[in-house]
Amino acid sequence: MTSSKQMQQNTNTAREVAGILLAQGAVSINAAQPFVYASGATGPIYCDLRLLMAYPKLRERITELLVARIRESCRMEALDVVAGVATAGIPWAAWVADKLTKPLAYVRDAPKGHGKGQQVEGGVVSGQGAIVVEDLTNLGGSALAAAAALRDVGARADHCFSILTYEFPQAGEAFRAAGVELHSLCGLSTLLGVATASGQIDSEAEQAVRAWWRKGSVVAKRE
Repeated sequence: MTSSKQMQQNTNTAREVAGILLAQGAVSINAAQPFVYASGATGPIYCDLRLLMAYPKLRERITELLVARIRESCRMEALDVVAGVATAGIPWAAWVADKLTKPLAYVRDAPKGHGKGQQVEGGVVSGQGAIVVEDLTNLGGSALAAAAALRDVGARADHCFSILTYEFPQAGEAFRAAGVELHSLCGLSTLLGVATASGQIDSEAEQAVRAWWRKGSVVAKRE
């Protein structure tokens, strides 16, 4: 596949994924009544990609798109394990691992406080090549912590795959600094374009989200 064809395919994929997320209410936009995030900050957009788990055909389609992106980006002979970020990344990692017929692992946000105190579950061993899978990339902290945990047990973890990214510059910088390549099926800019073009949000709502994004690009806030 030529570079231009791949770019067009990625653009088509992003638009398709945006349509799925918006149609199923996995992304909500409300400029009049901002959402309260876990940090206490507020914003006009809220993502709950876990809602997709309720729709077998749609989750299968998203999984197919993730697998296609993985095959484009990674050497399959060097991929030994698919690792999900706990907790929302685990089901997607499981479906991807099943499609690729690869072992599955998952990474906790911290080592458990009993037993062997493991942070990486699934029998990952030194020398294996792993990819990290999560649903939403915000600032990248969770995925990069998972990659670091995999590296701590001796695995190679140089790629992260997600369904949606907010496209914060800080996230891109953090991934580059860690030597991890981020691959997302859809970015916030595409999602807003699809939402506006389809009449699901008006220009005022779109501008509210873009203003929130610009503010978040200057002052990083974790949801």
